[in-house]
Amino acid sequence: MTSTLGSPPRAYADSQFVDRTMTYRPGEVLSSLYRRFGPVVQAGRGRHGYTYLLGPEANRFVFANSDRFRWRDAYEWLVPVDGATSVLLSDGAEHQQRRKLVRPALHHKQIGEYLDIMAGNADSAIDTWRSGTVIDVYQELRAVIRRNTLETLFGPRLAADEDLFGTQLQVLLDLCGGLPQVVAAKKWLATPQWRRAMAARARVDERIYAEIDQVRGDAGAAHHNVLASLVHGRDEDGNGLSDGEIRDQAVTLIVAGYETTSAATAWAVYAMLSTPGVWERARDEVHSVVGQRWPTTDDLPHLGYVNGVVQETLRLYPSVVVVGRRVDQDMEFGGRGIREGSMVVVSPYVTHRLPEVWADPLRFRPERWDTQQPGHRKPAPYEFLPFGGGPHRCAGSTMATTEMAVVLSRVLAQASLSLRAQRIRPVGMISMRPRRGLLTSVDQ
Repeated sequence: MTSTLGSPPRAYADSQFVDRTMTYRPGEVLSSLYRRFGPVVQAGRGRHGYTYLLGPEANRFVFANSDRFRWRDAYEWLVPVDGATSVLLSDGAEHQQRRKLVRPALHHKQIGEYLDIMAGNADSAIDTWRSGTVIDVYQELRAVIRRNTLETLFGPRLAADEDLFGTQLQVLLDLCGGLPQVVAAKKWLATPQWRRAMAARARVDERIYAEIDQVRGDAGAAHHNVLASLVHGRDEDGNGLSDGEIRDQAVTLIVAGYETTSAATAWAVYAMLSTPGVWERARDEVHSVVGQRWPTTDDLPHLGYVNGVVQETLRLYPSVVVVGRRVDQDMEFGGRGIREGSMVVVSPYVTHRLPEVWADPLRFRPERWDTQQPGHRKPAPYEFLPFGGGPHRCAGSTMATTEMAVVLSRVLAQASLSLRAQRIRPVGMISMRPRRGLLTSVDQ
């Protein structure tokens, strides 16, 4: 569904509220199938078929049986971006080894040391916004979050090349932004887009391999970022990662660190501006708790409403609309057989909008996450899954929610924005994002 916006949403009176929650057509199709056929919807036959397992009980079944699925086969189409050995595309012992080396830099204590970088990069962008101008706040915050990712996880040298990574990785993301079958066809045909993407990948790889060499040359350096951990890290048997494996983990973390988080942050701005009273309430909380200074780890728990904005955004606008897995052995769910070799698909989007799980599910209500609210109920992991679930749950979930809270706090503290009249259309296979960006006026 597309939406045309007119006057700034803050001008609406509550009595004139029009539901402006965006819908994404592929997600809505799956929701319709769920309402009509229930939690199991099958398309195709045998090993070439798809089985859509929809709703919370289906999610619980999939998470509880993670060892019966393969990730690599399901995400083969992302190899051009992430690489064949990416933690995202790994299974079994290889996945555990690579995840173990990545995890320390994403621990909540380590993330606390990143807050000043996040706030400083946000301020640098906001300082360029001039009253009376129009900005694409999606692209503005996307650049902020990309630099945050590079600087916090990989250090200032890679962050200095943020523009290179932004332009070259976008070529790869554009290649993989369509259906997996289309990506495979472009590779087989060696289309001009495929050749441009491979040239972009070569430029990205050249820069990362140069940084790997530089980090390896300082073997005594403290493992102060994820790249150092990947280069110098060893498992229990003393084995480390090859340069190719390090490259794949680095690109996966860079892309995952900004592609999905920047989309979610843009949707948070949209939701706050299009839902009466939300922007003002969040702004007032930021002014009350931190004023104009940068938030600290001690401040974040007191930004309850802003954290509610983050969680509610991830509910209504999960970056990943569907998650696929290849079935490793025959199984059964809901009285239906699922063949080995077929594809199983679950959908956070569908689960997050079910009225049997969420009261008033299409309304953006940050207060639903307030534990002090009457009737508050913490959702189960299989009911709220913006970062997936099971062994492959996103290792960067805490960093993503923290970064969203910090960046949004700086925007709320320093900027006054309103939505421009525009057509907004959610798109994306890798992450659900606004297709043409998100235009806002800088009011003062």
